[in-house]
Amino acid sequence: MLVKPVNRGKANTQDENAGNADKPGSLADNHWDSEELAPADQKIDVQEDTGELYEHFHFVVDKKQSPLRIDKYLMAKIENASRNRIQNSAHAGNILVNGIVIKPNYKVKPRDIILIVLAFPPRDTEVYPENIPVSIVYEDEDIIIVNKAPGMVVHPGHGNFTGTLQNALLYHLQQTNPGDPDAKPYLVHRIDKDTSGIMLIAKNELAQTKIAKQFFDHTIDRTYVALVWGNIDHDEGTIDANIGRDIRNRLIQAVYDDPEKGRHAVTHYHVLERFGYVTLVECRLETGRTHQIRVHFRHIGHPLFNDESYGGAEILKGTTFTKYKQFVQNSFKMIPRQALHAKSLGFIHPSTREFVHFDSGYPPDLQSVVEKWRHYSIHQNLDDSSNPEL
Repeated sequence: MLVKPVNRGKANTQDENAGNADKPGSLADNHWDSEELAPADQKIDVQEDTGELYEHFHFVVDKKQSPLRIDKYLMAKIENASRNRIQNSAHAGNILVNGIVIKPNYKVKPRDIILIVLAFPPRDTEVYPENIPVSIVYEDEDIIIVNKAPGMVVHPGHGNFTGTLQNALLYHLQQTNPGDPDAKPYLVHRIDKDTSGIMLIAKNELAQTKIAKQFFDHTIDRTYVALVWGNIDHDEGTIDANIGRDIRNRLIQAVYDDPEKGRHAVTHYHVLERFGYVTLVECRLETGRTHQIRVHFRHIGHPLFNDESYGGAEILKGTTFTKYKQFVQNSFKMIPRQALHAKSLGFIHPSTREFVHFDSGYPPDLQSVVEKWRHYSIHQNLDDSSNPEL
């Protein structure tokens, strides 16, 4: 685990993203220089990033393999992969052979090293349209940008089979595209039920596949705003700590030094405002693990305000005075969830290839609790030097 102060990086621009295929960690960078790293003709990795919905496969073609179109080869290797899904992946530039993007009619040869990123396949759970209000920030032929309300689950599953964002968007698309059987939302990522904010949804499989590659390459520009307990030491910093399921509670995540137990996760942050006993921070995600911000800030001793799962739903900083305790309890009631909001999202549009950026204001509950703490800190004259309890 590594926590360090850093200089704040600037947001991605169109020119910066254009060269991402050559950056470390990009799709073009994920290949091997030695046959010893991957047994021949074997699938060696399947990845569904826990917050980002895609599949990732590596293959090395057997030395006895006869020439065969790559779509047919991959259909035989990847379970439930249709020819259309594989061809969309090729058209999106998501298939590399020996480190080079190939066309759909490429024929595999012995010892070829293949890397493919696919959009995540439709889930087994049947989704029904439901007339549920949803805030649509932007929509065109390829994408929808929504400002998800807190309390709304993204997709059916785990006891939430109705009332989800996917149900709401399916209804919306069927109403705006009557008679079109393909009018449905294609998910590319997700955020927690009680996290509010900006989300990107594709409207067709090709757009979904192109966006999936950007999540895989870590070129999506995402910022969150969080209210955390305590007075963070540095104005800016990076939390670099592996995240995996907690072995004692499978419903939450934990930090592990062992990379076999946890997956690489990086969160950059900088302080927006200090309120003495709590701090408002902006977080920029380099990776997208489940509960990443919540886990990382608990790990460095600053759980998110009112985050029950990660220890933030109790008074962790402040005085022992009854009035202060009542103030915090009233603040908890104002935002009955973790104080986390997906503030902005920037990416390359799947059709125009231009960089687009979407931003959202604070939801009413977060805005109210921030204003309440701001007023309290000013009234109590809370700062680093005047109060020994901070």
